[in-house]
Formats: sequence, C-alpha cells, structure tokens
Amino acid sequence: MHTEDLRQVHDVYDHVYLSPHLDDAVLSCGGAIARHSAAGARVLIVTVCTGSPRPEGPFSSFAQDMHRQWGLSASQAVPVRLHEDSLAMEYLGVDSLWVGMLDAIYRRPADYISDDALFGAPVSDDPLLPSLKAFTRALRDRVPRATLYAPLGIGNHIDHQITYAAARAAAGNAIAFYEDFPYVTKRDALDQRLQVLDESFVTSILDIDATLSRKIGAIAAYSSQIGLLFGDVDAMRQQVRAYAEELRPDIGTYGERLWLLDAQS
Repeated sequence: MHTEDLRQVHDVYDHVYLSPHLDDAVLSCGGAIARHSAAGARVLIVTVCTGSPRPEGPFSSFAQDMHRQWGLSASQAVPVRLHEDSLAMEYLGVDSLWVGMLDAIYRRPADYISDDALFGAPVSDDPLLPSLKAFTRALRDRVPRATLYAPLGIGNHIDHQITYAAARAAAGNAIAFYEDFPYVTKRDALDQRLQVLDESFVTSILDIDATLSRKIGAIAAYSSQIGLLFGDVDAMRQQVRAYAEELRPDIGTYGERLWLLDAQS
C-alpha cells in the first residue's frame, strides 16, 4: 500500500522507518527491511522530503547542479525520484507514506547553497523541525505498537539532522536509530556525530546474509542517485557489501547496526 495521507495509516505495522529522502531507509536498512518483510511482518517506510517545488523555482545554482548530477531537469527531479521509490518499495514488499515536505535545497534555496551549508548547521528558523515534530507525534499515535526507526544523522546532512531531532523529541527513548549509509563510511563521521549527540547508546547488529542481495537490488532502483553516491552500480554493490561485512554479526557474514538509547544512563 502507498499513501500520502497519514489518516490512512492504521495500527497494523510492526516496523516503521523514518527516511529523510527517497532512498535513505533502503540505503541504510534495506537488509533489515527485507528481513522483516520476508518474515511476514508489516513494514511502513515514511519518507519526509517528497514535496515538489514550484516549477518556476527559485532554484539556487547549487540545486541546479545537483539536478545535473542526477541527470534530471528541475521539473523531473521529484517525480522521477518518487517513481524510483515506488519500484524499491515494491521490490522489498513494504508499504510507503510520502509526507510531502520539501528537501532542504527547495525549502530554503537562499540558505542551503553549498555542500558546506547542506552539511552544516540548520538555519534557526528552518520550518522542517517544528513541522516534522508534530507529524512524528501524530504518526506515533497512529502506530503505537510499531518499532520506530530514525537516522542517527551521521554525515550531518541538514534533513538527516532534523529528522533525528524531530524523532528524538517526539518519540523520547522509544526509538531505534540507524546508521546513515553511505555517510557512515567516511572517516571519523560516526565518531564526530556521536560526540555532538552526547547520548549514551547500546548497539545491536542484525544478520542480513539472507537479504543482502535484496537490499542491493532495492538500492539499484534509485538509479538517479547511484552516480552521485557511488559512481556506478558495481561500485555501489562493492561498497554495500564491504560495509555490511565490516559490521559482521555474531552469526553470519553481513550485518546492519542499530543504535539504541541506553535506558541505564
């Protein structure tokens, strides 16, 4: 099932993943998502930044450059990415909710105009944080028995930071955080984020040996993003496998890691 209306979401889900953009949950948790689905659990992927900007813009030169890297025009960018997401969700056999909020480069085109800005501190009056806090509280009320997952914010992308902050505020300690891939593979990125958060976590590594290939297949559905993130599909496969093997679980070869707030702290 796909919806763009929170009112159509009911308490039937076992796992609910908050994804800042149209690929983040699959990039980071595709193996776990596929494992849940294969076991018969109900999974909902809630993607935050799915809104289309006005056709006339304004678009910063930075946003226009990103469109070029995706191989898409400004008018194509969001519709094509939504179609890619639909393919990935179908491939994994899970439900999806598109929240309809704007990506940082469209939401504040005069502020997030470079990599330094997009991976820096959110502007003080960014409207995404209060809107997403309210949405996440409403979502939690509609799926009270589900395990909720959100990005840890590794790499410091503005939308990832805000999704973390909104989920943390709205859900309290009743939430699990996933590693933002591929940002987590960058040197010191994880340690730097943990220092900023100053929280006490415990970790859990899930065996994804049986579902790694499905994760890779779902990531490949986001074809507009492969070049920017990895270079090509072969490089993507290699990087996904290498990091999953680095996280080797107690039983198995490939893993994904969750970060849980330490109830004892």
